[in-house]
Amino acid sequence: MPLIVYGHCFSSYTQKVLLALYENDTPFDFRGVGPDQRDNTADWLRLWPIRKFPVLVDGDRTVAETSIIIEYLDQNHPGPVRFLPDEPKTALEVRFLDRFFDLHVMEAAQHAVNGALTGLEDRARDGQALAEEKLERSYAWLENALAGREWAAGDAFTLADCAASPSLFYADWVHRISDSYPVLRAYRARLLARPAYARAVEEARPYRNLFPLGAPDRD
Repeated sequence: MPLIVYGHCFSSYTQKVLLALYENDTPFDFRGVGPDQRDNTADWLRLWPIRKFPVLVDGDRTVAETSIIIEYLDQNHPGPVRFLPDEPKTALEVRFLDRFFDLHVMEAAQHAVNGALTGLEDRARDGQALAEEKLERSYAWLENALAGREWAAGDAFTLADCAASPSLFYADWVHRISDSYPVLRAYRARLLARPAYARAVEEARPYRNLFPLGAPDRD
């Protein structure tokens, strides 16, 4: 019985899990969630009433939360790309960076998105300002942390890079990564050039009109 993933391909967190699946050519059945896919949406809400996606279903097992889903795949459906190293100290670094990208890049960018979605000028302005303030701090930290590394935690592509790919993709739309951060800009470019993430980006391209700040004419 194939794995099932419930989500939306324009969702950053759905892309995080899709990237892990695509990296290892793991077979799965994608079930889109949205107002035009009522049966899938009803199944998703029954499985995970917290109303967050993606959700992975493996037989009678339901797995939620992106980092946990990817660790579950690493343990139960491993492939050539291992997302968590065996060495404990390196694994801890990977988990830390995974949390950094989710909490201090993607969630920071979300302030601007949430403000824009209200349709209120003052809320949009405040959300954008808060996002830019937080993202600048994160960009500056990452510029130093990623120096000399091909991927987030070193030479190997890991869980941290699965988190970084959509986080930096969308964060740069919210607040452009300036030329002051050449290391970070180059890292984002490497992520976008990786075939598995390029596939996720292409699949989501038809939905760019959903981006409330206006998707830029790039990427």
